[in-house]
Amino acid sequence: MSAPLADEPARRTVRERRLVHRGPIWDVVADDVELDPGVVVTREVIDHPGAVAVVALDPDDRVLLQRQYRHPAGLEMWEPPAGLLDVVGEDALTAAQRELYEEADLRATRWDLLVDYSTTPGGSTEALRVFLARDLVEVPAAERFEREHEEAGMPARWLPLEEAVDAVLTGGLHNPNTVVGVLAAAQARARGWSTLRPAETPWPHRRRHVMADVDPRA
Repeated sequence: MSAPLADEPARRTVRERRLVHRGPIWDVVADDVELDPGVVVTREVIDHPGAVAVVALDPDDRVLLQRQYRHPAGLEMWEPPAGLLDVVGEDALTAAQRELYEEADLRATRWDLLVDYSTTPGGSTEALRVFLARDLVEVPAAERFEREHEEAGMPARWLPLEEAVDAVLTGGLHNPNTVVGVLAAAQARARGWSTLRPAETPWPHRRRHVMADVDPRA
Protein backbone atom coordinates (compact mmCIF):
# COMPACT_ATOMS: atom_id res chain seq x y z
CA MET A 1 0.00 0.00 0.00
CA SER A 2 1.45 3.38 -1.02
CA ALA A 3 2.01 6.16 1.49
CA PRO A 4 -0.61 8.94 1.69
CA LEU A 5 -0.02 11.71 -0.81
CA ALA A 6 1.38 14.84 0.82
CA ASP A 7 3.34 17.94 -0.09
CA GLU A 8 6.93 17.79 1.18
CA PRO A 9 9.06 20.62 2.59
CA ALA A 10 11.88 21.62 0.26
CA ARG A 11 14.52 24.31 0.08
CA ARG A 12 16.63 25.79 -2.68
CA THR A 13 19.69 28.00 -2.25
CA VAL A 14 18.90 31.72 -2.34
CA ARG A 15 21.90 33.51 -3.84
CA GLU A 16 20.58 37.00 -3.13
CA ARG A 17 17.48 38.51 -1.53
CA ARG A 18 16.28 42.08 -2.06
CA LEU A 19 13.47 43.99 -0.41
CA VAL A 20 11.27 45.34 -3.20
CA HIS A 21 8.47 46.84 -1.09
CA ARG A 22 7.70 47.17 2.60
CA GLY A 23 3.99 47.44 3.35
CA PRO A 24 1.87 47.78 6.47
CA ILE A 25 0.70 44.16 6.25
CA TRP A 26 3.01 42.32 3.87
CA ASP A 27 6.31 42.87 2.08
CA VAL A 28 7.54 41.95 -1.38
CA VAL A 29 10.99 40.39 -1.71
CA ALA A 30 12.95 39.36 -4.81
CA ASP A 31 14.89 36.09 -4.48
CA ASP A 32 17.61 34.93 -6.84
CA VAL A 33 17.09 31.23 -6.25
CA GLU A 34 19.12 28.33 -7.60
CA LEU A 35 16.55 25.81 -8.78
CA ASP A 36 19.18 23.39 -10.10
CA PRO A 37 22.99 23.54 -10.09
CA GLY A 38 23.93 26.59 -12.17
CA VAL A 39 20.31 27.49 -12.91
CA VAL A 40 19.42 30.73 -11.09
CA VAL A 41 16.07 32.48 -11.53
CA THR A 42 14.47 35.50 -9.87
CA ARG A 43 11.22 35.03 -8.02
CA GLU A 44 9.27 37.88 -6.44
CA VAL A 45 7.49 36.75 -3.29
CA ILE A 46 4.80 38.39 -1.17
CA ASP A 47 5.80 37.76 2.45
CA HIS A 48 2.39 37.37 4.06
CA PRO A 49 1.55 36.74 7.75
CA GLY A 50 -1.12 34.16 6.94
CA ALA A 51 -4.79 34.14 7.85
CA VAL A 52 -7.67 32.12 9.25
CA ALA A 53 -11.27 31.63 8.17
CA VAL A 54 -14.29 30.19 9.96
CA VAL A 55 -17.01 28.06 8.40
CA ALA A 56 -19.79 28.53 10.96
CA LEU A 57 -22.64 26.00 10.73
CA ASP A 58 -25.89 26.31 12.64
CA PRO A 59 -28.02 23.30 13.75
CA ASP A 60 -29.77 23.29 10.35
CA ASP A 61 -26.41 23.04 8.54
CA ARG A 62 -26.65 26.58 7.24
CA VAL A 63 -23.35 28.34 6.65
CA LEU A 64 -22.76 31.99 7.51
CA LEU A 65 -21.52 34.17 4.65
CA GLN A 66 -20.88 37.90 4.79
CA ARG A 67 -20.57 40.31 1.88
CA GLN A 68 -17.41 42.40 1.81
CA TYR A 69 -15.90 44.66 -0.83
CA ARG A 70 -12.55 43.40 -2.13
CA HIS A 71 -10.82 46.16 -4.02
CA PRO A 72 -8.21 44.14 -6.01
CA ALA A 73 -10.95 41.86 -7.35
CA GLY A 74 -13.43 44.69 -7.88
CA LEU A 75 -16.14 42.57 -6.31
CA GLU A 76 -18.38 42.50 -3.27
CA MET A 77 -17.74 38.92 -2.25
CA TRP A 78 -19.67 36.54 -0.05
CA GLU A 79 -17.23 34.94 2.34
CA PRO A 80 -16.97 33.38 5.80
CA PRO A 81 -15.59 35.37 8.74
CA ALA A 82 -11.84 35.62 8.30
CA GLY A 83 -8.83 37.66 9.27
CA LEU A 84 -5.08 38.08 9.20
CA LEU A 85 -2.71 36.47 11.66
CA ASP A 86 -1.27 39.86 12.50
CA VAL A 87 -1.44 39.79 16.31
CA VAL A 88 1.97 38.91 17.75
CA GLY A 89 1.88 35.65 19.71
CA GLU A 90 -1.72 34.81 18.83
CA ASP A 91 -2.29 31.22 17.75
CA ALA A 92 -4.54 30.35 14.83
CA LEU A 93 -7.46 29.01 16.86
CA THR A 94 -7.55 32.07 19.10
CA ALA A 95 -7.45 34.28 16.00
CA ALA A 96 -10.37 32.38 14.47
CA GLN A 97 -12.40 32.69 17.65
CA ARG A 98 -11.66 36.41 17.74
CA GLU A 99 -12.70 36.89 14.12
CA LEU A 100 -15.98 35.04 14.63
CA TYR A 101 -16.72 37.23 17.64
CA GLU A 102 -15.67 40.52 16.03
CA GLU A 103 -17.20 40.02 12.58
CA ALA A 104 -20.26 37.89 13.28
CA ASP A 105 -21.24 38.50 16.92
CA LEU A 106 -20.92 34.77 17.54
CA ARG A 107 -19.04 32.38 19.76
CA ALA A 108 -18.80 28.62 19.29
CA THR A 109 -18.32 25.84 21.81
CA ARG A 110 -17.21 23.28 19.23
CA TRP A 111 -14.17 23.92 17.04
CA ASP A 112 -12.50 21.60 14.53
CA LEU A 113 -9.83 22.00 11.88
CA LEU A 114 -11.47 21.72 8.48
CA VAL A 115 -8.67 22.31 5.95
CA ASP A 116 -5.35 24.08 5.34
CA TYR A 117 -4.24 25.54 2.04
CA SER A 118 -1.84 27.97 0.39
CA THR A 119 -3.62 30.76 -1.44
CA THR A 120 -0.98 31.57 -4.06
CA PRO A 121 2.03 29.25 -3.70
CA GLY A 122 3.61 30.58 -6.88
CA GLY A 123 3.90 34.10 -5.53
CA SER A 124 3.01 34.38 -1.83
CA THR A 125 3.83 32.78 1.50
CA GLU A 126 0.19 33.18 2.59
CA ALA A 127 -1.07 30.09 4.37
CA LEU A 128 -4.75 29.77 5.24
CA ARG A 129 -6.27 27.64 8.00
CA VAL A 130 -10.04 27.09 7.82
CA PHE A 131 -11.86 26.08 10.98
CA LEU A 132 -15.32 24.56 11.39
CA ALA A 133 -17.32 26.22 14.17
CA ARG A 134 -20.50 24.63 15.54
CA ASP A 135 -22.71 24.88 18.61
CA LEU A 136 -22.94 28.61 18.05
CA VAL A 137 -23.96 31.16 20.67
CA GLU A 138 -24.97 34.73 19.83
CA VAL A 139 -23.01 37.41 21.66
CA PRO A 140 -25.23 39.66 23.82
CA ALA A 141 -25.67 43.16 22.42
CA ALA A 142 -23.82 44.76 25.32
CA GLU A 143 -20.73 42.59 24.69
CA ARG A 144 -20.47 42.99 20.93
CA PHE A 145 -17.39 44.29 19.19
CA GLU A 146 -17.73 47.75 17.63
CA ARG A 147 -16.90 47.26 13.96
CA GLU A 148 -15.55 50.04 11.77
CA HIS A 149 -14.46 50.84 8.21
CA GLU A 150 -15.63 48.27 5.64
CA GLU A 151 -16.47 45.73 8.36
CA ALA A 152 -19.12 48.03 9.85
CA GLY A 153 -21.64 47.37 7.09
CA MET A 154 -21.18 43.79 5.98
CA PRO A 155 -24.53 42.15 5.15
CA ALA A 156 -24.81 38.58 6.44
CA ARG A 157 -26.71 35.61 5.11
CA TRP A 158 -27.27 32.09 6.41
CA LEU A 159 -27.31 29.73 3.45
CA PRO A 160 -28.02 25.98 3.43
CA LEU A 161 -24.73 24.21 2.83
CA GLU A 162 -26.09 22.54 -0.32
CA GLU A 163 -27.03 25.93 -1.79
CA ALA A 164 -23.60 27.30 -0.97
CA VAL A 165 -22.00 24.35 -2.77
CA ASP A 166 -24.21 24.98 -5.81
CA ALA A 167 -23.27 28.68 -5.80
CA VAL A 168 -19.58 27.73 -5.80
CA LEU A 169 -19.86 25.11 -8.54
CA THR A 170 -21.98 27.32 -10.82
CA GLY A 171 -19.50 30.19 -10.61
CA GLY A 172 -21.46 32.52 -8.36
CA LEU A 173 -18.96 32.60 -5.49
CA HIS A 174 -15.26 33.27 -5.99
CA ASN A 175 -13.65 34.08 -2.66
CA PRO A 176 -11.07 31.33 -1.99
CA ASN A 177 -12.08 30.90 1.65
CA THR A 178 -15.66 30.39 0.51
CA VAL A 179 -14.78 27.97 -2.27
CA VAL A 180 -12.37 25.89 -0.20
CA GLY A 181 -14.32 26.12 3.04
CA VAL A 182 -17.76 25.33 1.62
CA LEU A 183 -16.58 22.40 -0.48
CA ALA A 184 -14.47 21.01 2.37
CA ALA A 185 -17.38 21.30 4.81
CA ALA A 186 -19.74 19.53 2.42
CA GLN A 187 -17.27 16.72 1.83
CA ALA A 188 -16.49 16.39 5.54
CA ARG A 189 -20.19 16.16 6.35
CA ALA A 190 -20.68 13.54 3.64
CA ARG A 191 -17.99 11.48 5.37
CA GLY A 192 -19.66 11.77 8.75
CA TRP A 193 -17.14 14.42 9.88
CA SER A 194 -14.47 11.71 10.02
CA THR A 195 -11.93 13.93 8.22
CA LEU A 196 -11.98 16.70 10.82
CA ARG A 197 -8.80 17.27 12.81
CA PRO A 198 -8.32 18.76 16.27
CA ALA A 199 -8.44 22.54 16.22
CA GLU A 200 -5.01 22.73 17.88
CA THR A 201 -3.30 20.60 15.20
CA PRO A 202 0.26 21.89 14.53
CA TRP A 203 0.63 24.04 11.43
CA PRO A 204 4.19 23.68 10.07
CA HIS A 205 3.32 25.29 6.72
CA ARG A 206 2.50 28.67 8.22
CA ARG A 207 4.59 31.71 7.25
CA ARG A 208 8.23 31.20 6.20
CA HIS A 209 9.37 34.64 7.44
CA VAL A 210 11.42 35.19 4.30
CA MET A 211 12.47 38.69 5.39
CA ALA A 212 13.72 37.63 8.82
CA ASP A 213 17.38 37.68 7.77
CA VAL A 214 17.13 40.90 5.76
CA ASP A 215 15.32 43.67 7.56
CA PRO A 216 13.15 42.50 10.46
CA ARG A 217 9.92 44.41 10.97
CA ALA A 218 10.07 46.71 13.98
